[in-house]
Parts: sequence; C-alpha cells; structure tokens
Amino acid sequence: MDQKIISLASEKTADRLQEFLQTLKEDYLANLLQSQAVKGKAAGALLRAIFKGSPCSEEAGALRRLKIYICCIHLVESGDLQKEVASEIIGLLMLEAHNFPGSLLLELAKEFISAIKEGSLTNGKSLELLPIILTALVANKENLDYEKGELSGEECKKQLINTLCSGRWDQQYVIQLTSMFKDVPLTAEEVEFVVEKVLRMFSKLNLQEIPPLVYQLLVLSSKGNRRRALEGIITFFNELDKHHNEEQSGDELLDLVTVPSGELRHVEGTIILHIVFAIKLDCELGRELLKHLKAGQQGDFSNNICPFSIALLLSVTRIQRFEEQVFDLLKASVVKSFKDLQLLQGSKFLQNLVPHRSCVSTMILEVVKNSVHSWDHVTQGLVELGFILMDSYGPKKILDGKTIETGSGLSKIPNQHACKLGANILLETFKIHEMIRQEILEQVLNRVVTRASSPISHFLDLLSDIIMYAPLVLQSCSSKITETFDYLSFLPLQTVQGLLKAVQPLLKVSMSVRDSLIVVLRKAMFASQLDARKSAVAGFLLLLKNFKVLGSLSSSQCSQPIGVSQVHVDVHSRYNSVANETFCLEIMDSLRRCLGQQADVRLMLYKGFYDVLRRNSQLANSIMHTLLSQLKQFYEPEPDMLPPLKLEACILTQGDQISLQEPLDHLLCCVQHCLVWYKSRVMPLQQEEEEEEEFYKDLEDMLESITSRMIKSELEDFELDKSADFSQSSGVGIKNNICASLVMGICEVLIEYNFSISNFSKNKFEEVLNLFMCYKKLSDILNEKAGKGKTKMANKMDSFWSMKFVSDLLTALFRVLLWRYISIPTSVEDLGKKEKGKSISLLCLEGLQKIFSAVQQFYQPKIHHFLRALDVPDNEGEEVEGSVSHRAAFQIRQFQRSLLNLLSSQEEDFNSKEALLLVTVLSNLSRLLEPSSPQFVQMLSWTSKICKENNQEDASFCKGLLNLLFSLHVLYKSPAILLRDLSQDIHGHLGDIDQDVEVEKTDHFAIVNLRTAAPTVCLLVLSQAEKVLEEVDWLITKLKGQVSQEIVSDEASSQATLPNHPIEKAIIVQLGTLLTFFHELVQTALPSGSCVDILLKDLCKMYTILTALVRYYLQVCQSSGGIPKNMEKLVKLSGSHLTPLCYSFISYIQNKKSQSLKCAGEKKGKAGAVATAMARVLRETKPIPNLIFAIEQYEKFLIHLSKKSKVNLMQHMKLSTSRDFKIKGNILDMVLREDEDDEHEEGTASEHEGQNKEPAKKKRKKEMKCLS
Repeated sequence: MDQKIISLASEKTADRLQEFLQTLKEDYLANLLQSQAVKGKAAGALLRAIFKGSPCSEEAGALRRLKIYICCIHLVESGDLQKEVASEIIGLLMLEAHNFPGSLLLELAKEFISAIKEGSLTNGKSLELLPIILTALVANKENLDYEKGELSGEECKKQLINTLCSGRWDQQYVIQLTSMFKDVPLTAEEVEFVVEKVLRMFSKLNLQEIPPLVYQLLVLSSKGNRRRALEGIITFFNELDKHHNEEQSGDELLDLVTVPSGELRHVEGTIILHIVFAIKLDCELGRELLKHLKAGQQGDFSNNICPFSIALLLSVTRIQRFEEQVFDLLKASVVKSFKDLQLLQGSKFLQNLVPHRSCVSTMILEVVKNSVHSWDHVTQGLVELGFILMDSYGPKKILDGKTIETGSGLSKIPNQHACKLGANILLETFKIHEMIRQEILEQVLNRVVTRASSPISHFLDLLSDIIMYAPLVLQSCSSKITETFDYLSFLPLQTVQGLLKAVQPLLKVSMSVRDSLIVVLRKAMFASQLDARKSAVAGFLLLLKNFKVLGSLSSSQCSQPIGVSQVHVDVHSRYNSVANETFCLEIMDSLRRCLGQQADVRLMLYKGFYDVLRRNSQLANSIMHTLLSQLKQFYEPEPDMLPPLKLEACILTQGDQISLQEPLDHLLCCVQHCLVWYKSRVMPLQQEEEEEEEFYKDLEDMLESITSRMIKSELEDFELDKSADFSQSSGVGIKNNICASLVMGICEVLIEYNFSISNFSKNKFEEVLNLFMCYKKLSDILNEKAGKGKTKMANKMDSFWSMKFVSDLLTALFRVLLWRYISIPTSVEDLGKKEKGKSISLLCLEGLQKIFSAVQQFYQPKIHHFLRALDVPDNEGEEVEGSVSHRAAFQIRQFQRSLLNLLSSQEEDFNSKEALLLVTVLSNLSRLLEPSSPQFVQMLSWTSKICKENNQEDASFCKGLLNLLFSLHVLYKSPAILLRDLSQDIHGHLGDIDQDVEVEKTDHFAIVNLRTAAPTVCLLVLSQAEKVLEEVDWLITKLKGQVSQEIVSDEASSQATLPNHPIEKAIIVQLGTLLTFFHELVQTALPSGSCVDILLKDLCKMYTILTALVRYYLQVCQSSGGIPKNMEKLVKLSGSHLTPLCYSFISYIQNKKSQSLKCAGEKKGKAGAVATAMARVLRETKPIPNLIFAIEQYEKFLIHLSKKSKVNLMQHMKLSTSRDFKIKGNILDMVLREDEDDEHEEGTASEHEGQNKEPAKKKRKKEMKCLS
C-alpha cells in the first residue's frame, strides 16, 4: 500500500493520488505511517506523498493533512522512532507548516499548548515545530475565529502565548520551552509574559537545571526586557543564599535536606560565566545590569547589591568597556554603605525607622569566602577592588608633611573603613587562592618601594599580615622580597623599619632571605647618605631583637609582652640559638663602629639597645660593656668635679657650623633603662659572676655620682645662667641651646632612674625634687629668653620618661587626684596654693579629664578593666559590679555632685574653667553608657534638668552643656522638639524683628539668657537642625530609590505608597517641627554675623528638602491616588508660618544693611569703615538669592503636585515679592549721583543740622540695644 502511494506521488499530476487517498480512511493512513516509521522504512517519502495528495485548497485534504500532522507529532513524541527518522519527519513538518490555512494553524497551536499544559509531552522533540507554527500564524493575513470573536493572526499569537505562560509547565520541558521562544517573533509585552513565567519556574527546578535555563533566558532577553531578566536572576540567588546561610547557622538536622554549599557555589559560578558571556555578545545587557544596580544604590540596596551581584560585577570587570564603571559603582557602594552605617549609629530616630541590614563590606568578604569554589573569574576583580580601595581611601598627606594616621577601630570615618576593607579583601584572597599570591605580594611591594613620598603604613600592615599568615608559603616568593631589599638605601627610614618588621617572620625560616638582607645592610652601613646608614642600623637592631641567643629570657619573662610581629618560627631551637649567638655578636661588632658616626646614627643605637636587651638578654654583656665604654668618654671621674659630664665634648664645631656630636642624654637614658632592667630581670636568675658584677657596679656608681653632682651643680657651672646668650643667630647661642637641652634631658633621665630604684625612700624623693628644680630653672630661663624674641621653642623636646615611669607616677597620682578632687571642694581649698592662676583642684580635674580622654581614645577595649581598677567605696561595691554602664554611672554620679556644688555656689565663686572641665569629663564618661540602659536615661534627664534650671551666663559652659545634652538626646530620640523649645527661648530673649511686637518670654531652658542666646545657643541649635535636615534628606532619598525599584503592579504600588507609610509620616512630623523651629528664628532680632548667615543657609536647605518631598509625592501620587492629609497640613503650615516670614526677615536684613552702611559713613575714617561695612554686608546678603530661588522652586513643584493630585495646595501660598537681580545701569548711575550730592551737602552742613542728629543717634542706640 505504501509503495502504491509513493508511486502515485511520483506522477506529474496529483489527481490520481488525491482520489486514491480519499478512498482510504484517515486512521488507516495514520496507522500505515506509524508502522512504516517504526520499522525505519521510507516514512519520509510516504509522508511527502500524503501531503502532496492532501492540498489545503480542499477541505477534505486540509483535514487529512491536519490529522496526519497531529499523528506525526504524537509519533515523534512517543520515542519509538530512530533518531534519523524522527529528524526527517520534523524537517518535513517544518516545511509543510506554512502551507496550512490560518484556522488549521490555530488548531495545531492549541493542540501543542494543551499538550504542554496537560504535561502529555514525552520527550519534547516536537516543540521545535511550535515556533514555526506561531510564525506562520503571524504571517497569515486573514481574521480567525478565536473563542468568542474574530482576531488577526498577530492577536491570536498573543492570546496563545498568554495562555501558554499562565498554564502549568512540566519541569523537564522548561529549558526547551524557553529555548523555543527565542525563535518566535515576540512583541515587548509578550517577552515580558515569557520572562516572568521563566523566572517563576526557577524555584521549581533542581539546582543543576538552572544554569542552562539562565543561558536560554539571556538569549531570549536579547529580544527585550533584559533588566527584568537580570533582576529576577539576582533576586532568586540572593534569596537562595539567604536561606542557605540561615539553614547553615540553624539546626544541624537541616543539612540532610539542603543543597550542599559547594554545589550552590558551582552553580552560581556557572551562571555568572553565562551572564558575562552574554554581556560580551550584547553590550546592552551590561548597561542594563549597571543601571539596575545603580538604581539600588539610591534606595534599599539590599535587594540589588548582594554577594551574588557583587561576584557578577567583579566578573564583568574582565570586559574592558565596563571595567571602570563597575569599580566606580563598587567604590561608591562601599563608601555609601559605611556613611549610612555612621548616620544610623548616631541617630535613634533613624534606627527606629530603618532596620539594620548587612553592610556591603560583609557581602564582599562573603564573595571572597565563596570564591574558593573555582570562581577564578571573580578573583582577579577582587584583587583589583582591594587595591583600588586601599589606593583611594588610604591615609592622605597633609600640609606640614605629616600624615593623617589613626589606629583601626578608633576612627569611624567611612574612608578609613573602606581602606581597611580593601586590606581585608586582599588578605583573605591571599589565604584562599594560591595562584594569585605572587601577584598580590608583588603589587604590595611595588607600592611600598615606589610610593616613598606618600603614606604607605596601610600597605606595610597588609604585608605584615600576609607574611604572618604563612611565612613558609612565602619562601616560594622570596626572590621578590630580596629584590625589594636592594631599594632599602633609597627608602625613608620609617618605611625601612616598617618593611623589615613586616618581613621579620620570613627571615627566621629562610636563610637565603636573611643572608641577602645582611649583605644589603652591610653595604648601607658605609653608604655616603645618612639615611642609608640609619636604615642599616634599624635593620641590624631588628635582627638582634628577633634572633634569640641560647639562654635568653623567654618572652613571658620580659617586662612587656611581645606583639604578633615578633612571633618566632625556630625549627631546631638549640642549634638555631647557638648559630644565632655568633650571628648576633657579628652584628654587635658592626654596630659598635656606628658609635663614631653622626649624632642621628648614634641616637638610633641608643634608642634600640634597650629593646634588644629585653628580647635577647644573653647579649647584655656585650651591650652593657659597649655603653659603659661610651659613657666613660664623657664622664668626669673626679668625685668633686662639677659638672660631672663633659658637655663640651658632645658638641662639634666645624668653622661656623655648630652641631650635636654625642646625644649624651639619650646615651644616659639607654644606660639607665638597661641597668634597671638587668638588675630586676637578669640578676635574680643568674649566679653571681665577678666580671658581670663589675660592669654592673661601675655603671651604678657612675649614675649615683652623676646624680649627686648634678644636684650640687649650679647653672653657672654649665655656663647657662640668666646672662647666657640663647639666640639662634649666634654660634654661642646655638651652642648654649644644645647644652641646655642636654642638661634638661639628663635631669629627666636621672629623675626616672632615682624614682625607679627609690623603693619610695624619702632621701631618693628629695633627690628627685632637687633634679626637677634644676630642670625647671633652666626651662624657665629658656622660655623667658624665647618669649623676648620670635624664636619661641615651637619644637619642644620629647620627654625621656618611659611609659612605665609615667604610668607608675599616674597610677599613684590618679587615685590622689580622684580622691582629692571629689573629697575637697574647690571653695574649701586654700587660695594660697595656686600655680599660674590654677588651683590644685583645677589641676587635679585637668589631669582626670586628660586620663579619661586618653583611655577612651587609645585603649577602648580596656575600658572595663580601667573602670574596675578605680577605687570604689565598700558600701557602693555591689552597685558597680557588672557592666561598663554601671561602673561609668558610678563615676558620673561623683562628678555630677561636684558640678551641682559648683552651680549652687555664689556667682562670684563660679569657676567657668572648672565647670567646663566637669562637663567635658561627664561627656567622656557618658559615651560609655549603653543608650538602652536606665543609666543613660538618667544621665539625659539630669543634663536636661541642669539646662532647664541654671541660668549661668558663661558662653563656653553653656555651649559644653548643650552639646552634652544634644549628644545624649540624639541617641535617645530625635532632638526636633528640643530645638523648637530652644528657638522659642531665643526669640523671647532677643526680641522680634518688628520692634512694636512684644514677644512673650518662654522659660523652657534657663541656660538660654540674653548673654548666651546669640551667638552661642543660636549657632548650636542651627547646627543640630542641619543634622536633622540631613537625616530627613537621607530618608527621602531612600524612599525615592524604593519607588524607582518597585515592580509596576497594582498590588506592589498600593503596598508601597500607603499614605500612612511610617517613614513618610516620620519625615512629615520632623519637617513640621523644624518648620515651627525656623518660624521662631526668622522672627528673632538676631545680631548681624554668623547667626544670620547660617540661618539663611539652613532655610535654603529646608526649602530644598521640602521640594524633594514634593517631588517624591509627584512620583507616587499617581499610583496611590492622592497625597496624605498630613502632607497637606505641612504645605499649609509652610505657606502660613514660614514663607511670608522669610521675606520679612530678608527685608529686616536689608534694612540693617543700609543702617550699618549709614553708620559707617558717619564715622571718622570714612573710606575704611565703609569698605569694611560693605564687605560684611555682601557676605551676609550672599545667601539671600539662593533662599529666594529655593522658595520659588518649592512653589513651582507644588503647582505640579496640585495638578497631579487634584488638590489645590497653592491656596495656602501668598504671592511672592517680585525680585529682579539684574543690575540696571541707568538706575545705578542715578543712585551714585544722589550719593555724591549727599556727600557735598554733608560737607557744607550747618551747626544746627549737627544738633538735629543727636536724637537720631539716641534712637539708633535704642535700636541696637533691642537687637543685642
């Protein structure tokens, strides 16, 4: 039968074939075709013959064709056919699709869609036909019956796609269906249907199926809707990461059902590669990605910026055209994140409104951690980002050559956090990725060497961390480090010390690195440049410190613990220690030669020997002998010889040049430190040996003798009495200055030495006091001489006192200070005991304040121990046990009592310096209170009470107290109401701009009075108002960003723009309160100057932020159907209570301007006075045009909002004054001519005109009085 059909088909005409096919039943034909296809016989030829004999022009033929077409689809789907046969049939069906009439194409399409929705497809092979059918349908021009109406082919296709996307898709055909759509001609709306459907399918698929689906989705998105596709992919993986992290940190049993971490990361890595590949082919996709993530920066970026999107961005940096844009975006995101965090930490108002979300820095470090799973395409971007952050936000140079360096953790400046993040990225990447280590190390070392003139401490810290992490690993990169050593002679000393300290752990594991360093240092020792020789000394001292000799004390026996940079990695401890001894003694020989070099080189040795001794106690013999022989050169052995030291020998004279040859004070300092340490640490542990006893005894005797003879010596013995020349212009003066600094240094050293060996004996303390008197006499003479000339001792010498000595003194003094200040009130104190006008109480308080500040600034982690160490009376013991807040509160109470006593004293006894110091101490201690603790609330209410009840007129005390109040208030709630109350007080005291209006005085805060109201309190409240405005501005920007990110759907938009949105409500309330604050101030007769200037600028800012809020409502009012009632009230309030008053205030300022110019003209020295007055007037009136522009912009956008919201918001606005800032030449000439006529009349004025001026003067004085 099949052969007959095929032979008939080969005839020229199809008439006989058609007749024959009509005699056969359709089912028979279908079965015949099926049996032939399954057997693999000539199914293709048979199918061609059937189609030839079934023309679409005849209804029977068309139906037969449809039946066979559907039969073939089922046949292909059955999976019974050989691959070649199935492909041949599909090919034939594709060719025949275009011959079908529209109605049959619609039937075929419906057949496919119902099969897809019912899940009756077996292998999805036939899906290749659907794009062809849909394309043919679009090409069909006739209208078709579809459901209840007639539609064109294009409209039918849209309905079919809509039906398909709203139906169920079998999991196994999602990828094929997505792939299929890329061959269908789609409109933008249809692409959106499909993309949304595919994105919804993500959650229903296995993880391994998502990468190929994403690939197909990206191909599809080239037809349009790229941004939504990217957004959906990023959101899906962001949610997946969150769930994964929650499950990992949650119950361990969940591990049975979750995706393994490695698998998830590999899938994410593959998808990132797909997206990057797609961006390379379609640049528009890259631009959409950047647009999407930039939009997220404005609002709530946690929806857009997540570990997955950061990893994606870092991969995109491999595409050159996007590299710079991506790094700029990441930099901006990092800094914005830190700034937002800083803003949130400083404001309880914001903390209540905006939930704390993870910082971008945490996300980037998570990307580093995830990149271990073969994310090689991300690592290069991570390294570049790390260096970009360190380069952009590292410490910067300032004018006097010093660098802004602050310890990590102390500073809250976003830039410093960004720099630290860069270092963390590089360190963590270095730990994880072996391949990239060489490059990171190379780049760090390059920066250390090439940026000698700019600060590189952050790179040295990173280098130190890298080497500390794995010194053994770095042996493979040692060639780069030895290459760096060649530049040591050319680098600044500070850089050399930092670099050598950083590479020190490597020196202990790598002999080759150590040997190459020693060669470089020996060469540098004899270099012609002084800095090179100093670098050599620094290097050798570091080696001595860290290569221990056998028998040296362990670090636990040292007086101070050794930091991490001194970790030692000795493998064969005994052998190394023996070898180290020879090595160290060789270095000591090299260093002895330096004692004949310049003072700077010797100075380095003296500063370094003590550290070496503490770390390497077996070198004590060698070091002590070296110091003894050096000291003997300048020591007078005769016991009666005064002075005991040869100061002349310390000074070098070469022609006119006089310089210091031997820093004797530093030598003596080194001797005393080594001696005291040796006596307390080494001697108790060793057997007494004659030789060691001898040098120890010699040094002790010498110091004893120097002490007694220094006390006996008069200043005349040093030729440094009052008659001596100390000018810097003469050789004698320079020499005397050097001698004086040496004598003062020696006195300091001897004071410390005698204190440390005194064991609190009376005789020794008397010697200490005598030495101090010698020091003070000389210090007074130098200050007196310096005061006469202009060469004041600006660069004071650093103190020789060690931290241990200072801390011992302070520990003793601190308890005395605290007890004395709290126990003896100032008023009781004997007024005779004063020094330089300061009472002992005041000195005690200053000491306390400095100690509290220092502990808080430099020893933040140890505050708990510090507070616990303070003496506590027994009866209070229970109360202060526990938290830092409890302990700090106990100390606060004591100082509160002192301040209350001071405030309750007579007015003439009030000491403003003491009051200000007490407020500073209270401010320092209040920072230790936890804002949520009852102690904090107590402190706030106490401070508020003091401000309300005390009317001290001292401006600095008022400023300190109000600053304390504000600093506490912002951490408890918004200070807006506080500002309003203070503004009312200011208005009451200063009076109104309209002199006829009598202002009712409010007394919210007694601290605001006629003396303090302006400028002190006024400037303070304006700066606080500015901060509140900044917070509001930040919130509005956040809201705008959220609106622009929202998906346009009725549900989403109605949810997002509810009138009672808590953030919107808070913004309106804040602005309303600030509006009443400004309402008071613009009516206040403020004195000319900074108050007026800053008020105008803040008003301008207020209107700018009101405009921003109006523009936000322009964005949202369309979808929410209007604006909230409280926004209408705010606009009404601004129109009635602020704008008209702003114009009155501007007129008031301009009247004052003309009055001040007139006053200046009447004074003598007219030209100068007028010029000064003009300059001041110009400065004060400069912000006026900006303010008027801001008001007009606000009103312009209100008109737009009125039209859009159908609410007449402008009914509350009065017509603004017409202002033209154009300079009109003709009017200017006329005014100038009038001025000249006035001047002429004044010159010829009669006497009685002069008398007439008297009442005017009185009037003006009265006016000025009102203004003050």
